[in-house]
Amino acid sequence: MIIKVLGTGCKKCDTLMANVKEAIANKNSDATVEKVDDLQQILSYKVMSTPALVIDEKVVSKGKVLKTKEIEDLI
Repeated sequence: MIIKVLGTGCKKCDTLMANVKEAIANKNSDATVEKVDDLQQILSYKVMSTPALVIDEKVVSKGKVLKTKEIEDLI
């Protein structure tokens, strides 16, 4: 599983990244986490508001910071 956090480095993006890492640890998942901050790459997902969360190339959230439990439910 590949999880991507799309964002340009704002506080919300950093919080989402931390929540993703915590969710992966809680689920004992071997998922790979990537931070995507390149605007062209973000736009390629048709995301206009960040932060966004992509799991296995599917956008599952955009424009909000998911809580750790919400991310665990998506994994």
